[in-house]
Amino acid sequence: MTSMTYKALVQACLDSEHNRVNEIMPWDLAEMLETKSPLLLDVREPYEFNLAHIRNSLNVPRGVLESACDYEYEETEPRLVTAREQDIVVICRSGYRSVLACSVMQLMGFRSVVSLKTGIKGWNDYDQSLFDAHDDELDGDDAWVLLNQPIRKEQRGPG
Repeated sequence: MTSMTYKALVQACLDSEHNRVNEIMPWDLAEMLETKSPLLLDVREPYEFNLAHIRNSLNVPRGVLESACDYEYEETEPRLVTAREQDIVVICRSGYRSVLACSVMQLMGFRSVVSLKTGIKGWNDYDQSLFDAHDDELDGDDAWVLLNQPIRKEQRGPG
């Protein structure tokens, strides 16, 4: 069995003939929010969400997404379970975890899920509002620092 890198796995979800994930850009989401009320699903970890998120987003970490999408589990999120026919925009930091989340959600019967390409980082780069855990609006430059932590030496590949 051949293994895939993380980025190759994400790309496979974008290229799949049977379960292709669609993406929207931050400006598409800003325009969508002017006329519609999609469910904004942020799949980052709670500590990431608390640093900076789009107002009114629902935080369901990627690690518990499948059980949050279904009844009878400790992680069940009723707003999510009942949204199978609703427009859902899935958000993460840079747009990779959200693609994987959309793929799984489509397999679970969600009809209208899209990934925010470039993630919350792209939303901030597009100068859209982000909020902290206290619902205070963040300065865009401060949010940029929070969202762009450097990769540590031990996280870098050989070479």
